[in-house]
Amino acid sequence: MFSKEDSRKLREEFWISFGKSFPNKWTLYKTEVKGLSFKFHFDLKKAMVSIDVDTDFEQRIKVWDKLVALKYLLKDEYLPSAIYEDFYILENQKEISRIYVDLEQVSIHNKNSWRETMVFLNDSMLQIENFYKEHKDIIVS
Repeated sequence: MFSKEDSRKLREEFWISFGKSFPNKWTLYKTEVKGLSFKFHFDLKKAMVSIDVDTDFEQRIKVWDKLVALKYLLKDEYLPSAIYEDFYILENQKEISRIYVDLEQVSIHNKNSWRETMVFLNDSMLQIENFYKEHKDIIVS
């Protein structure tokens, strides 16, 4: 068991190490689409890379419909294991729409899983960004 401070230090160490190992300039929040962002997540049980649609309901449906229309392209050419959830509840109980891939049985508290997780996060985000660059005109319109 780790104290909150130890856990915070491990998280910080992981993300600094990830940034040094994979020094990419990620799109993340700079998608040019209101409420659309790409996110990394790593906790005690899994790692995840996601496309989040987090905006007012009308805009969310508009963007989500475009992403759903591209579902087979995303899954066939970029992320075969992508999971689409039109109603995803965050820890703070906020509802968003999310497309994600995850890596189970890894923990930010286990340094032995860090390298595998870093490779997963990097490769998955590269695939999301390649998908976005290729189909940006459809998503942004």
